[in-house]
Amino acid sequence: MLRKIKNLLAMNNRMKLYLLEALLYLGWARILKARQFAKVAPTLGIEREETSHEHHETTERTLGYVSRSVRTMAKHTPWESKCMVMAMAAMKMLERRGIESTLYLGTAKDHTGKMIAHAWLRSGPYYITGYEEMNKFITVNTFANKLSVRGEASKMRQTS
Repeated sequence: MLRKIKNLLAMNNRMKLYLLEALLYLGWARILKARQFAKVAPTLGIEREETSHEHHETTERTLGYVSRSVRTMAKHTPWESKCMVMAMAAMKMLERRGIESTLYLGTAKDHTGKMIAHAWLRSGPYYITGYEEMNKFITVNTFANKLSVRGEASKMRQTS
C-alpha cells in the first residue's frame, strides 16, 4: 500500500488529473452499464460505423494518458470495471478532448462453449482499451463517436 502511495505521489500532475477523471468516468460508465443497453447505445455514437484509422501525431500523448489512466484506475475501483465500462469511460474522456473513437463489441465462445462478450476502443490506428483480448472475438457491432456529426446535431438542436 505504501509503495502505491509513493508511486502516485511520484506521478506528474497531468497523470494524477487523468487518473481522477478516469475514476469519475468509470463510475459513470458503470451506472450506464446497469441500464438497458438499448437506452445506452445511442449515447455511444453512430451504430455500425467506424471512425478513421488515420494517424494524428498531435493526439498520441493524450491517447497514451487516457489508456494508462483508465486501465490503471479500473483495477482499483470498488465496483466492477471490466471491458465495456473501460471502453465507455475512455470514449468519454477522448470525446471531452475532441478526439474521435470507435467502440467495438465482439462475441466468442469460451473453453466450455459458453457465449462471452468483449468490448474495446480504438482511436485512429491505436487501441486504447481491451486490445489484449480483442483478437479472440468476432466483431458484432461498432459505435463511431464522430465528433463533427455530434457537433452538427447539437447545433441543430440549439437553433430549433
